[in-house]
Amino acid sequence: MQDSTQPLQIKCSPPIQPPRWFAVHTRYQHEKLVAATLQGKGLEVFLPTYEAIHRWSDRTKRVTLPLFPGYLFFANDIDQRIQILSTPGVNAIIRTGNLPAEISNEEIAAIRRLVESTLRVEPHPFLNEGDFVRIKAGPLEGLEGFVSRKKDAVRLVLSIQILGQSAAVEIDGYAVERLRPSRAVVS
Repeated sequence: MQDSTQPLQIKCSPPIQPPRWFAVHTRYQHEKLVAATLQGKGLEVFLPTYEAIHRWSDRTKRVTLPLFPGYLFFANDIDQRIQILSTPGVNAIIRTGNLPAEISNEEIAAIRRLVESTLRVEPHPFLNEGDFVRIKAGPLEGLEGFVSRKKDAVRLVLSIQILGQSAAVEIDGYAVERLRPSRAVVS
C-alpha cells in the first residue's frame, strides 16, 4: 500500500517533435551519391524519384531519376551545417535570406504520397499564374496564351487584343511549355 503523504511520480517523456525538413542543392547528377553519403553520416534523407524509360538506338532501359533534379531533402540536423556542406556533391543548403529554408511537413508528406502512389509521376516546370505559355501537344498544339487558375484547374487564356476580349480553356499543365514568366507588378 502506498503512503498517501508522498506524491505519485509519473515519468513523462518529452513530446515527439515532427521533423523539420530542409533542402540541399547538389551538383548535376550527384543526388543519389549525396543522399547515400548524408545517410551514412546519420541524417534522415528523402530523395523522391520516378521511373522513366530511356531509349537509345540499340536498347531501351528503365531508369530511376530524381523527381527534383539537383535537390534532395534532409530532416532535423540543420545544426550539422558544416558536415552537410562538406559532403562531396553538395552545392548549398537552400535558404531564404540568411536562414535555411524550412519545407513544411505537409509538402514533404504530399511528395511522399505522390511518389509512393501507383500513378505515373514526372517532373514538371513550375507555372505561375500569368506565365506566357505554348501548348506542346494535343488538339490545341501551338496555341499561346497566359496561365490562369480557377479553383484547382489550370486554364490557358487567349486574348484578342483588338477586341479587348479573352477566352479561357482548361488545359493539362503537362502539355505546356513556359515561354516567359509572368510580369511582376511594380507598385
